Amino acid sequence: MAEGAERTALVAGGSGLVGSRLLQLLLNASEYTRVTALSRRPLPLDHPRLANRVARFDESLASQIKGLKCQHAFCCLGTTIRDAGSREGFRAVDHDLVLEFARLALAGGAERFVVVSAIGADPASRNFYLRVKGEGERVLESLRFRALDIMSPSVLLGARRSLRPLELVGQGTLWALSPLLLGSWMRYRAIAAGTVAAAMLGAARSGRNGVNRYSYAEMRTLAAAGARTGTR
Repeated sequence: MAEGAERTALVAGGSGLVGSRLLQLLLNASEYTRVTALSRRPLPLDHPRLANRVARFDESLASQIKGLKCQHAFCCLGTTIRDAGSREGFRAVDHDLVLEFARLALAGGAERFVVVSAIGADPASRNFYLRVKGEGERVLESLRFRALDIMSPSVLLGARRSLRPLELVGQGTLWALSPLLLGSWMRYRAIAAGTVAAAMLGAARSGRNGVNRYSYAEMRTLAAAGARTGTR
C-alpha cells in the first residue's frame, strides 16, 4: 500500500490494559478510515469509524469474523494463569488465540501485525510464561507478514479493573526502582501501558518491514516518534 494511503485496522483485546489505550489512539489517527475491534462484550465507545464485533473467544473465530479485511492488525490479547484458572487456560489465550487471530488477519489482507509479548520470551525458557510467549513469537515469524512488530514490555503500569491493593503497591515499587535499572538491565524497567499502546501505533507508522522487536527504550522512542507524525 502506498505511503500515506488510508488504512483499516483490526484490533483484538481492545478492552484490556494496553488495548483500550491503543483503540483510542487508532480512532484519533487520521490514516485509519475504519477500526474494527473484537471484544467479548460491547465496548463503552461510540465513534463513527469504530466497528465493534462481539466475539466468543472460546470458540473458533473463523466463522465469527469471516470476510473482515484490514491492512494493519493489532493484538493485545493476554491473560494470567490466575485469571485463566490453569496453565492450559493461559496457553489457550496467549498462544492459541493469538495465533488464530494472526492467521485470520493474514487471510484478511493484513500486511502488518503488531503484538504485545513479553521481555525474555523464549521457546526454550524454563519459565512457563516466557516459554509460551516465545513459542508464539516463533510461529508468528513463520507466518511471514510483510511486517511483524513485537512489543516486549516488562511489568505494565496502569489501572486494571481487577487490580488488587497488593498489586498496586507492587507496581509503585517497580516504578520507583526502574531508574536503577541501567545498561542492559534497562529493558526490564516497568513501562506505562499507554506508552506501549503509543509504541504500537508508532511501529505501524514507521514503515519498517520484516521482524522488529522493541523493549523499553525502543518502545519509548517509538511512542514519541508516533506522536510527532500523528498530525500528518
